[in-house]
Amino acid sequence: MVSTNPTFSGNPAFFCLNLYLSNQANQNMKHPETILITGANGQIGSVLVRALREVYGDNAVLATDIRRPLEESGPFEILDVLYPSRFRELAGRYRITQIYHLAAILSAKGEQHPQQAWDINMRGLFNVLELAREMNLRVFFPSSIAVFGPSTPRTRTPQDTVTQPTTVYGISKVAGENWCQYYHLRYGVDTRSVRYPGIIGYQSLPGGGTTDYAVEIFHEAIKGKSYSCFLKPDASLPMLYMDDAIRATLELMEAADAQIKIRTSYNLAGDSFSPAELAAAIRQHIPDFQIHYAPDFRQQIAESWPASIDDSKARVDWGWKPRFDLSAMTRDMLERLAAHYVVKIPGSGAPRL
Repeated sequence: MVSTNPTFSGNPAFFCLNLYLSNQANQNMKHPETILITGANGQIGSVLVRALREVYGDNAVLATDIRRPLEESGPFEILDVLYPSRFRELAGRYRITQIYHLAAILSAKGEQHPQQAWDINMRGLFNVLELAREMNLRVFFPSSIAVFGPSTPRTRTPQDTVTQPTTVYGISKVAGENWCQYYHLRYGVDTRSVRYPGIIGYQSLPGGGTTDYAVEIFHEAIKGKSYSCFLKPDASLPMLYMDDAIRATLELMEAADAQIKIRTSYNLAGDSFSPAELAAAIRQHIPDFQIHYAPDFRQQIAESWPASIDDSKARVDWGWKPRFDLSAMTRDMLERLAAHYVVKIPGSGAPRL
């Protein structure tokens, strides 16, 4: 069984992140913040909570979700983002200064329940923006490469381009980006956002996205099993390692206001690869790994998204730069999962790292 709650401390893969967190902690002692995170039990949220508590302290970060987590390391409250009165109650009681609004229905699940996805994704955001307007809060809104569609240039997709998505998740993210910009221009709300590509990490399990194969495949490989992929072998998509995703989020939120030139959402990228290329990278360490392909409805979603992203605006404005490519990410994923699984890989006993 894999642990979904490894810590940052003592982990060589997070040395650079820990150094950044330590520097930020020293700075923030002079400027205390209290942060509320919605969707804190999710793939990104569960890791972001721990990272923020490294910076601001356990009691300064309020994690919220519709269910309690298996383990709690700091304040937690039940919060359904559809209820603004509950938002106001928690924001007032905890003296919140920032909101990281991660609660959402993702792409694959959104297509199965489109009206529910629109309702949760949009009403939840409106509740956050209204609260931020009333209480002068800084807001982080995670957007996605799902904002792009078939008419968007697929290679090195530029920052400013056609956004005509074909999924309810993408439609809600485009609308969310524009509402964030509106609240900034009309009311002066400090809204900040990045367009996440597929996020890959060992710390948590995926939550219903089209890029989830790139996490699932590692779990099957480390257990010595073959993997049935729901995308075609050549379905290349932009991806980002969790370490880089968390660092990018923190750097964006800590950047000086004058550095944030885009109030819709910044393109963000790490590396782009296909399922076949990822399987080949895994075979460098587990030669017997096998993958099979059984594309489903998620293949059509993937085909509407970019194959690579131009994130030069983020690099120029607030200094973004990824640290993990496909090779480094694959090695680190296998090392971390091998340390948390108790089963051995048939025929070898362990991956060759």
